[in-house]
Amino acid sequence: MRRSKTVERSKKILCGLQNQYYRATWKSMGFSTDDLKRPMIGIANAWSECVPGHFNLRQVAQRVKDGIYRAGATPVEFGVIGGCDGMGQGHDGMHYILPSRELIANSVESMAQINLFDGIVLLGSCDKIVPGMLMAAARLNIPCILLPGGPMEGGIVFDGRKSDQTSSTEAYGMLTANKITEKEYVSLENLACPTCGSCSYLGTANTMCSLSEALGMTLPDGGIIPAASAARLAIAEKTGIKIVDLVERGITARNIITEESVRNAIKICLSMSGSTNAVMHLTAIAHEAELDINVLDEFDKLSKTTPQLAKINPASEYNMIDFYQAGGVIKLMEEMRTIIDTNQMTVTCHTVSENIKEHIYQYPENPNIIKTMQEPFGYEGGVAVLRGNIAPDTGITKPGAFDKSLHHFIGEAICFNSEEEAEEAILEGKIHPGHVVVIRYEGPKGGPGMREMYKAMKYLYGRGLSKSTALITDGRFSGTNNGCFVGHISPEAAEGGPIAIIKDGDKIEIDVEKRSLDLMVGEEEIISRLKEWKRPEPKFKRGYLGLYCKIAASGSEGAIMKYDDL
Repeated sequence: MRRSKTVERSKKILCGLQNQYYRATWKSMGFSTDDLKRPMIGIANAWSECVPGHFNLRQVAQRVKDGIYRAGATPVEFGVIGGCDGMGQGHDGMHYILPSRELIANSVESMAQINLFDGIVLLGSCDKIVPGMLMAAARLNIPCILLPGGPMEGGIVFDGRKSDQTSSTEAYGMLTANKITEKEYVSLENLACPTCGSCSYLGTANTMCSLSEALGMTLPDGGIIPAASAARLAIAEKTGIKIVDLVERGITARNIITEESVRNAIKICLSMSGSTNAVMHLTAIAHEAELDINVLDEFDKLSKTTPQLAKINPASEYNMIDFYQAGGVIKLMEEMRTIIDTNQMTVTCHTVSENIKEHIYQYPENPNIIKTMQEPFGYEGGVAVLRGNIAPDTGITKPGAFDKSLHHFIGEAICFNSEEEAEEAILEGKIHPGHVVVIRYEGPKGGPGMREMYKAMKYLYGRGLSKSTALITDGRFSGTNNGCFVGHISPEAAEGGPIAIIKDGDKIEIDVEKRSLDLMVGEEEIISRLKEWKRPEPKFKRGYLGLYCKIAASGSEGAIMKYDDL
C-alpha cells in the first residue's frame, strides 16, 4: 500500500521500540503484529436494540470489516449512542434528541483522536446520528465514509398508502374523531412496520441519508438501499474496501465537504422536498467544516430556482424503497446535472460526474416518483424560508408537502406554551378551521432541545384539520409531517422572539409565495408587548440539558452548542 499522511496517524503509536506499550495493549484483544502494521480503520457503530434504523448494523458492520480486511487494513469497531426520534416523541425524552447530535459528534471525534485511527466508517441511519457523524467527519478531517442501514419496508395499506409507524399516530386522531373503529386502529400495531430499518417515509433520517450521498460522503445508493436487502450487505463490504482506498489516496472529509457540495445537497433537498430539519443540520455540518457559506440564505435563494423533481411520502403515497427503485439520489443528480456541480469529489474517489456516468440502474424509471427538469412537479423547491415580524431571523416550511391552497393562509392565533398543551387541546376538539396553532417555548434553549411538534400535526391530520388550520412554532417538525406549518422560528420565545408575545385571537398571515410570516397587529403594539415580556427561568439547570440550555445557539445557527460563549 502507498502510505499517505493519514496512515501516519496510527503509526505514531504503533511503530518503533518505544511504542511497545500500545502494541501490547492492542494484542491483549487479539490483534496480531501484522494487524498493527496495517492502516487502522475505526468503525463507529450506532447499533442498538433501541432503534429500528440501527438494528441491522451488526451484520452491516461485519461486512464492512470483511471489506477492510480484503483491502489490506485492520478494522476496529466501537460503539456510538443513537436515539430514535420516534421513541422520544411526545414526552420528556424528546428534549434529549437534538442535543444528542452534539454528543454523537463529540464521541466520534474523541474515539478517533484517542486511538489515532487512519480513517473511519460511520454506521448510522437516523435523524440526529447521521448529521452528528458528518459533523465529526468534518471536524476531524480524516478519510471517512458514512454508511446507513437503509429504510424499512412499508406496511399494510392504510389511508391510501403503505403504512408506517406514523400511520398509528394519524389513526389515533381518526379514532378520537370516530372516523375509524378500534379494531382498525389496533390492527395497525402488528402490520405497520414489517422489517427493521430507518422509517420508510422521507423523514429527517432518510433526508439526511440522501443528502450524505449528495454531499459525496456515501457511496451511490448507499443511503437508500433497503435494510432487509442483500444489496445492503454488498454495499457494506464495498464501503470497507473504499475507506482503505481513501486512506491510501489521502482524501479527507474536507476534500469532499465543500461549499459547492453543500450547495449540491441543498439543491437535492429542495428537489425532493426533504425534511425542514436538513437546514439546521447542513448549517451545523458546514460550521464544523469551517466553510464560508450561509446555509439558510442558500436555501432561501436556491428554493426559488430549484425545481421539485421527486415526491415521496409525506408528499405522495410513495415511500423510500419506491424512490430507490425509481433511481434514487443519483437519478436526481443525473437529472439536475446542469444545475449542480458535478466536478465535486466523492468517497468513490471519483467525481459526481464520473459516478453518474458509471452508475447502472437496477429498476425501470418511474415518472410518478421522479420527474425530469423539463416536466417537474413544480418549478420551485419543496422547502422555503420565511421571514417577517414573527420570524425576524427565520421560519422554515415545507410547501412541497401540503396543498397549494394553503400557501397563503390567514388565521386566528390560539397559543400554547408547550407541545403537550397543544396536543391535549387538539384531541379535546378545541381547534377549529381557521385557527393558527402557536406552540412556543419549544426552541433550542426554551424547550430545551427544540422538540418536534410531530404529534400535534398528526392529530390535526387525523381529525381532518390539516387543510383548514396551520401551526407555527419555535420548535421543529418531523420530516413526515404534512399540513401548513412553519417551524424553526427564530429568535425563539425563550430569547424574547416575537412569537412569545402573540395573543389568542391575533391574526397571523403565512404567505409562501412572498416568503413571509407576519403578526397582523401594529408595530407599536408589538414593541409594547415585547417591553412587557419577561424571560422565563430555564426548565433545566443541571445535567446535560442544563448545559444545553445555557449554550445552545438558535435554530437559524443550526442549534449547535456555542462553546465560545462560555
